[in-house]
Amino acid sequence: MTAEHAEILNRINTYAEKVLADIDPQKTPISYQLDALRPVMEEIAKEKGMSIEDIFILYMDLASEASVKAEEQFQEDLSNGNADFSSIANNLQ
Repeated sequence: MTAEHAEILNRINTYAEKVLADIDPQKTPISYQLDALRPVMEEIAKEKGMSIEDIFILYMDLASEASVKAEEQFQEDLSNGNADFSSIANNLQ
């Protein structure tokens, strides 16, 4: 993940934490969640000269990549005996 991509992911995730803080993602339709993220994605798309669809696809790819990396780190911590609750919680942030 490039520094630019990490910044985009962080920016969308930070925005999501604010606007989606009070919802249950398991019970809230994805269409509602995406509509809530639309303003930040439009802003980023405009800044980068990209379509909002391209930003959405990029976000989904980056979020998947970050999720895989977090899972790999979790599994590594478990196999190395570094699986105390504090270190696991810190790695998930």
